[in-house]
Amino acid sequence: MLGKLARQHDPNVLVGFDHADDAGVYQIAPDTALVQTVDFFTPIVDDPFTFGQIAATNSLSDIYAMGGRPLTSLALVCFPEKGDLEILEQILAGGLSKMVEANCTIIGGHSIRDDETKFGYSVTGIVDPARVVKNGGAQPGHRLLLTKAIGTGVISTAIKKGVAKQSWIDAAAASMTTLNKAAAEVITSNHVGTAVHARPAEQSSATNDQRPRANDGFPVSALTDITGFGLIGHLREMLLASDKVSARLDSARVPLLEGALECVRAGHIPAGLKANREFAECIVQYANAIPEEIKTILFDPQTAGGLLVSAAPEAVGNLIRALANAGVPAAEIGEVLPRADHLIIVT
Repeated sequence: MLGKLARQHDPNVLVGFDHADDAGVYQIAPDTALVQTVDFFTPIVDDPFTFGQIAATNSLSDIYAMGGRPLTSLALVCFPEKGDLEILEQILAGGLSKMVEANCTIIGGHSIRDDETKFGYSVTGIVDPARVVKNGGAQPGHRLLLTKAIGTGVISTAIKKGVAKQSWIDAAAASMTTLNKAAAEVITSNHVGTAVHARPAEQSSATNDQRPRANDGFPVSALTDITGFGLIGHLREMLLASDKVSARLDSARVPLLEGALECVRAGHIPAGLKANREFAECIVQYANAIPEEIKTILFDPQTAGGLLVSAAPEAVGNLIRALANAGVPAAEIGEVLPRADHLIIVT
């Protein structure tokens, strides 16, 4: 739909919606840009406090995925006119707890009466324009890392049907309420992004030199978070935003939440998963003997999912160790290849 609208041309827009990146980036000074995103959805767990935490974690994730630091947020609330206000209070309290953890200040919001509860945030962050990490830039030979297990979509569907085991619920909730803050801080430490355009009058400014510089941190070429389009969908966006590349996914190394495959086998398939698969499976080539449940889970829509990283092979070992030291269990799940007949090869 956005492609049908008239394009706006603003030289301060460093990242817009043209490459399906995680958040918009808008330059306001030679060394400062705003990172902006918005997300809200219906409850996916029964406990209102946990739902608020999940909504906040999910909304903050796009700021981290751009290499930014969240500053402020606005709450978005839809709630039934005759709903129990104690439930709404718990939702707001859960969201606040995660915003406090992220050092992000809630400065207001907006609410409307709605028969169906919905909650989330619009979040504004800040980033150095020279250190923006985009979803494009993956290079052949670079390795793909994932910082969270997948499976929240099918487990949430099982929760709604009242058939999820408590251990599945606990594992999914723990994943969905874990901020990507620690992971992003490690991944983007000393990162110097691929050049993004500066305002013409400022291109000669020494403080805004965006030419590639020596990187004494981890050579990260692309970064995105895994949310509604699932692992395959967001990897597809990364590859299309990069230059003439494909990817190989090692399905045996993709981390899965407890209960995820059991939910798939039992048919607890969310509508979003079906839509993701119908849209993106045409660009996937499977090796022989990939089980059907593995094919299915790769399209599972995630809520507050992990970060997908493309990093230089010589940095992968140190990056995984640094993430582990920060409490982030990252897994190497594949590699970037030169463009092949299929965009994604699953082995």
